[in-house]
Amino acid sequence: MKYRFFLFLLVALFLIQCSNDNQGSNSQLITKTVSEKKIILKSSNLKDVKSKQLIIIDIQPYAEVPDNLVNYVYKELCQIYPHVNLLKSIPLPPSAFYVPRNRYRADSLINILKSNTKDGHVTIGLTCKDISSDKGSIKDYGIMGLGFQPGKSCVVSPFRLSKNNLNDQFFKVAIHELGHTQGLDHCPDKTCIMTDANSKNTTDNEKGFCKKCNTFLKIKGWRI
Repeated sequence: MKYRFFLFLLVALFLIQCSNDNQGSNSQLITKTVSEKKIILKSSNLKDVKSKQLIIIDIQPYAEVPDNLVNYVYKELCQIYPHVNLLKSIPLPPSAFYVPRNRYRADSLINILKSNTKDGHVTIGLTCKDISSDKGSIKDYGIMGLGFQPGKSCVVSPFRLSKNNLNDQFFKVAIHELGHTQGLDHCPDKTCIMTDANSKNTTDNEKGFCKKCNTFLKIKGWRI
């Protein structure tokens, strides 16, 4: 009788020990899973931070642009974007000059600017000369600005703007083209800065960026 009791006690102890071992194993498994989730989360956060790294906008004035116009664009842009550089003025590249129309080809200018733009930067060229680009079947069409969408460069000119309130008009054209470099397309809202000018000077009707374009640029780090 004592022998059976002793045997029963040994079996009971063995079962209890097995149960404790299994619980310990499960506990380790849960801890490991939680730990792995934390690691994945941290990795994801790092990717988010990296993806939101802001670009630097370089303003490249060409030699003929008045200082007051350059400084106005620089000052206003600094108020809505945190990283802006003002570069020393340079001559317009002769290779971009289109002799038959006495104009500078905007597509040539932005390609040259692009080739000189560092990674993580966007360059906007400022000129007062007449600029042009092909538009559909029209060869050498006069424009106010042109930019890659998205891309690393754009160029603008006040040549086709009115002389009234020129600084503000020029700045609106500048941030319109910068908006393209950020990935924005033309906007159907006629009061939005990203509206398609359709060969007209629409700056007086532009009140700012619409809600959709505003939200897009804020994600890119703009303070508007």
